[in-house]
Amino acid sequence: MREYLLSLLNVVCEMAPYLLLGFFIAGVLHVFVPQGFYRNYLSKDNKWAVLWAALLGIPLPLCSCGVIPTAIGLRNEKASKGAVASFLIATPQTGIDSILATFSLMGLGFAIIRPVAALVTGVCGGLLVNRLVQEDDDIPTSGPSCSKESGSKFWRVLKYAYFKMIQDIGGRLVLGLLVAALIQVAIPDEFFLHFGKQPLLQMLVILIVAVPMYICSTGSIPVAAALILKGLSPGAALVMLMAGPAVNLASILVIRKAMGRRFTWIYLLVIVCFSVLFGLLVNAIGFDVKPLTTADPCCAAEAMMPGTFKLVCAIVLTVLIIIALSMKLFDRFAHKAADPGMAVYTVEGMHCSHCEEAVCRAVAAIPGVESASASASRKTLTIQGPAAKDAIREAVENAGYTFKG
Repeated sequence: MREYLLSLLNVVCEMAPYLLLGFFIAGVLHVFVPQGFYRNYLSKDNKWAVLWAALLGIPLPLCSCGVIPTAIGLRNEKASKGAVASFLIATPQTGIDSILATFSLMGLGFAIIRPVAALVTGVCGGLLVNRLVQEDDDIPTSGPSCSKESGSKFWRVLKYAYFKMIQDIGGRLVLGLLVAALIQVAIPDEFFLHFGKQPLLQMLVILIVAVPMYICSTGSIPVAAALILKGLSPGAALVMLMAGPAVNLASILVIRKAMGRRFTWIYLLVIVCFSVLFGLLVNAIGFDVKPLTTADPCCAAEAMMPGTFKLVCAIVLTVLIIIALSMKLFDRFAHKAADPGMAVYTVEGMHCSHCEEAVCRAVAAIPGVESASASASRKTLTIQGPAAKDAIREAVENAGYTFKG
């Protein structure tokens, strides 16, 4: 147990400074980038819209669930299908927070290759969609945002960075850290060398596990670093970091419903094929990866004693996670009295604050909706006003979520 706790402490201390910085930058992007900024660059059906979609999506801290409502919103705002595909593929693979966290645990090389791979994969996927998928003539338009954030811009940056984002990914980040520490302690050294010189077999195993699951781009980093220590090839680790966050079973079903079967097949095959190709490339060029959590036996004791700055950052991050997740848990089980004229519906498929905002935007323009609020933790949509239930159902389902009534 002592060895496990020391391993966990070391991983958290390595990641904490970069996570705190990454969260702050993500908050700045959220507050200071206008909502219509992306639409202006993604509406044209050409290669430049595809390239801009990937470039604009890479720094955004959106996971494979949070990116879907954002992409559907871009589609509703006249973005081309190729641009939407590029955004869907590139965005969840990485973000400013995960890039910094990757550097903290896996070094500069991996921190560079991840956004490069996301860019190439997104652009190629978008170009294929432009060539093989026909554009729809009629694209629905989205309604206005259901609410505006209050407070100064600096306060909104801090609230989004260190509260909303941590509520969205904090649970998965904690799970990733716990699993990473367990892997370092429990799995024998060079475990994955049992696969022999078969990197494709390692990648196939990773794909079978990672593709159907929901994996956070940041939470998967300590797991990948720990697996490399146990003999997993760098290429197979890259496959996990690319394919895992980019796709999951829920996102496949939603995208198929919203964008069509051919679009979904291209989206899925591009992610799988390019993750394997980049994994093979990393192995072929002798990509030397030494996670920063490793230490030589002669200095293992020193490695287990993080510096003061890293320890302070780890304490701050831990406190923020406890506060954010406690509030999320309280919100999930809190029972609020319904006001007259208020209707509460069950909506499934929401996982984060971006999903909540997407559901609110979807119903905001419906006649009779005076205000709307959504809760991913309680799976509820609360409507104030005499809006028709069928209209709400249609709006929610068109946004890619399941309306239960």
